[in-house]
Amino acid sequence: MIFIIALFAILASILAWSLYQSYQAAILRINERVMTSSQIVATNAGWIDALAWQALRRIDDRLGPEVRTGTTTGVEDIKDAVYGLPGQVQAYVVNPDGLTLYSTDPQLKQIDIRDREYFSALARGASEYISPMLVSRLNGEQIFVFSRRLQRGNKFAGAVMVSFSADMLSTIWQLVDLGPGSTVGIIRADGKLVARYPKPPGPIDLGNYILFTDYLKKNDHGVYEAVSPADGTRRIVGYRRVPGTNLVVQASAGYEENMREFWRNLYFTVSFAAATAIGLAVGAAWIASLLKRDAVRNRELERAAQQNQMLMREIHHRVKNNLQIIQSLIRLQPLPDAVKNGLFDRLSAMSSVHEHIYRYDRFSEISADTLIPGVIDPLVRAYRPDVKVDYDLDNCPVSNDQATSLALLVGEVTTNALKYAFADGVAGKLEVRLKTLDTGRARLEIQDNGPGFTPNAATSGMGTRLITASVQQLSGQYRYEIDNGTRFQAELRLV
Repeated sequence: MIFIIALFAILASILAWSLYQSYQAAILRINERVMTSSQIVATNAGWIDALAWQALRRIDDRLGPEVRTGTTTGVEDIKDAVYGLPGQVQAYVVNPDGLTLYSTDPQLKQIDIRDREYFSALARGASEYISPMLVSRLNGEQIFVFSRRLQRGNKFAGAVMVSFSADMLSTIWQLVDLGPGSTVGIIRADGKLVARYPKPPGPIDLGNYILFTDYLKKNDHGVYEAVSPADGTRRIVGYRRVPGTNLVVQASAGYEENMREFWRNLYFTVSFAAATAIGLAVGAAWIASLLKRDAVRNRELERAAQQNQMLMREIHHRVKNNLQIIQSLIRLQPLPDAVKNGLFDRLSAMSSVHEHIYRYDRFSEISADTLIPGVIDPLVRAYRPDVKVDYDLDNCPVSNDQATSLALLVGEVTTNALKYAFADGVAGKLEVRLKTLDTGRARLEIQDNGPGFTPNAATSGMGTRLITASVQQLSGQYRYEIDNGTRFQAELRLV
């Protein structure tokens, strides 16, 4: 469960990082495009500015030392002067009273322009002027005007002007191709909008806009993201001052339009991630239910095992007690002492097996290195406490089915040695060895240091028959060797 939660957290982190990197890459691409586009707009704006002032100077020069009226030569001259300027350009020459003397406009109407800033600023002494966005009184179109003061002698002799239609920016807008929602614009350094495409509803003062209050104060070019004051659309804007002019240009890309592909990819990614998360959550819940069910089952199995263990312990304890009761009953019978002692020894060996089973909680198998001393030590104490026993026992497992046979075998061989191998008053020694063999069997050796005996002389007694039966039960074979005592040796299968 913890692994699933950790995996989910890792996947969520990787997804969040990937989405963040994708978002940053998308923004970076837009930033690079608007910066490149702003450079294109700046180049065109600088070209328009240079050509406009050049045309005005040419017209001023061709008017001569005196501004004359009533000739057509002047009209032709100013037409020639504005030839080659981009877009729909009209040129005008007006006298000090604001009345038009010459014009390239075929729809010219005599209009008093003295209230227009591009004329009144010159009348007040300015040598040149660039107007903000205007609405033409002739045709209602959005225009912007470059004007130059006509100075003859020390007197104001009128003004010469070129008027550009704002539609000329449409060519630049198509050239930069920033997509739907994009704009290009030219702004005066004081924040007054000169021209913009697509065209805004009317003139706009951007002097208090963040472009002028913040970004231009820090750098002459850059990128920012903001909501347009012209139409309330969120855009990423590239801006740039036009070197050598009083103009600032901008090229903007619609944020939503340019980020649409990113949001589409984000939608599919998040949808897939959500489906994966739901799958993980369902899988986690299913695994949690399985773990909970297994935990309940394990607790039940543990309780059942404890109960079974307690019952098995009780059974083996009762068997041991019953064997002791049988020993007591035999003691009451009128039997020879030798017979009684033989029965007692054999019942004790069997009782020792059951005692080891419930004492050590070994219900499937017993360790031979604890069982064998448990059988031999009581016999030594009963028959010959002066006999020393040396054990060399491997930790061999003994199945419950084989344990009784092993105990009877060990008990019978040991009893014979204790009863017959040692003379009275002579300290004896027993060596008991049990070694595991590579064949999955074990070798049992019980050796005394007595005078030995002839094996053929002991072939018909109850002890011999019991030894033979036990060895057969253990799927083995045995032999006696006489060499500085008697050695019993058998290879047995204990499990």
